[in-house]
Amino acid sequence: MTSWLRLHISAITSALSHLRASPGNFLFNALVVAIALALPIAGLTLIENIRPVSAQLSIEPEISIFLQPATPRTEATALSLTIKTILKTAKVSAKLSFITKDKALAAMEETSSLAEVLATLGGNPLPDAYVLSLSNEDTDKVDALVSSLKSMPNVDVVQIDSAWVKRLSALVQVLQIFLLFLGGTLGVVVVVVIFNATRLQVMSHQAEISIARLLGASNSFIHKPYYYTGALLGLLAGSAALCLIALALQPLNLAIADFAKLYASEFHLIPLGIIPSLFLLAISMCLGLFGAFFSVRRQLARISSF
Repeated sequence: MTSWLRLHISAITSALSHLRASPGNFLFNALVVAIALALPIAGLTLIENIRPVSAQLSIEPEISIFLQPATPRTEATALSLTIKTILKTAKVSAKLSFITKDKALAAMEETSSLAEVLATLGGNPLPDAYVLSLSNEDTDKVDALVSSLKSMPNVDVVQIDSAWVKRLSALVQVLQIFLLFLGGTLGVVVVVVIFNATRLQVMSHQAEISIARLLGASNSFIHKPYYYTGALLGLLAGSAALCLIALALQPLNLAIADFAKLYASEFHLIPLGIIPSLFLLAISMCLGLFGAFFSVRRQLARISSF
């Protein structure tokens, strides 16, 4: 155990000495890798911020039926029988809720920043409304159902409330697939960059490697410093990419805040948490290790053939 630990400490010391010999090349390669890693990390950050919002929204289709403002309450409540008849004819099971104009006004005053504006109107401008909550099994019947509901008396507007939520959910899924493709492609780019960087490093130390072999050094002893160099390059590049994305979120949130205020929302982008960040750092370190692994083995095999 002591000898194994001593060998790895020696390899780490050798790797750090290689970095001190050419810090400019190492930092430049780390910057290139960081830029490549920043793109999928930015995409992942965006998806992780959108996912909670889309998860809180119901994707079940909902239909809002707004009555004409002048409709008497007795006629408004009587429409529930007509709506139930239409649902039975269309063979649609749905939860029917009647929302009075007073209840809608109270809810709007509590949940939005328009309370002062509503108070200046001197009356309630909102109409009575019905809300139909359908199951996902009846999605294909929504269009025909909306047409029947529009033909009822005293109906002003019939609106499908959840269509945009489904579009948002589908968009998130498309972004996830695109992110996987982008991450895989740029992962290959990272491995290639580190492969070439390690190849150049091995070539510059060719004389040193030859002397070490004459003194009886094993391939494992020669390989280890380059493995640590590649892993350190990947770790540093991943850390730099996370920092770049975190810094880029600050000016972006300023623009998002102005837009969110228009919808009485406080939505803003936050950096990835500790666990996802550590996972990404582990991936970037493994990419650096893989690039160095393949490069060292290939290059030293070519040196041995001469």
